[in-house]
Formats: sequence, C-alpha cells, structure tokens
Amino acid sequence: MRRRIQGLSDADQSATSQVRDGLLLVRVERAQHRWDARKPFYVLRFSILEPKELTGHSVTGRLYCTTRALWKLNWFLRDFGYDSELLGHDEIDDKNLVGLRGVVKVSYVVVNGASLLNLDAFAPADQWEQLSSTSPASLAVWEGAK
Repeated sequence: MRRRIQGLSDADQSATSQVRDGLLLVRVERAQHRWDARKPFYVLRFSILEPKELTGHSVTGRLYCTTRALWKLNWFLRDFGYDSELLGHDEIDDKNLVGLRGVVKVSYVVVNGASLLNLDAFAPADQWEQLSSTSPASLAVWEGAK
C-alpha cells in the first residue's frame, strides 16, 4: 500500500545532499558500537553547529576499531575532549561520547553507487574560528599532520 504524506521529504534533517567536502563544527548526537568480525566500528551521528547555513542538520559517519585504524579513533577521541582517564585505560563509554564537540573535515566518496561520508581529520572545537578561515591549501597540510 502506498501513502502520500505531504511535507515528508521536507522533514529530512540529514545534510547529506547539502554538505560539501570541508570543515564542520559538530556535536556528537549518537554513538553506537557495531561489531563485525572483520571490521568493528563506531557509527557516529553528528549535529552540525557551524557553518550557520547547515546548523540543525546532521551527518553520520564511521570510525573503525581495527588495529590499523585505532590511530584515527584515538585522534577523534583526543581532539573532541573524551575523558582522558578512560582513554588511558583503553575504555570507551558510548554515553560519554554524546555531547562531545569538535571540528571534523569531511569528504564524500561513492562506492558501489552509495555515497559514503569520510571523516578525514579532527581538531578541538576551540580551533573552529582559526580553521574555518584557513585556505584550502593550508587544510591539506593540517590533514597531513595526523
């Protein structure tokens, strides 16, 4: 059975179609660990705080928990201000991730016809003003400083 619901498409708060590659100031809205035998990962839903034209929209990305990807997970946790004591004990509490704020550099890639969000780089929230006014060439250096 098909139903027509007026305004349904306008209610989409996902910014996927509007967000271009670049920097976003975000807050973690939801974090969920997903176990996979080969590549366990965290699904992170971010609420966009800046730039203003995207405020209130959200984006979702993955951070993998494989041995080779732990450096990126650690970078995210450190720059977003995760509890350093828990981090020092190799512990992640999903509830403590919600509400963390920071800067994320995003890009999109199409894989098998699906558009996926890459979380390319991270920075503390207090660096938003400086980074958002930085030239694209300087951002390439920032991303390389992982």
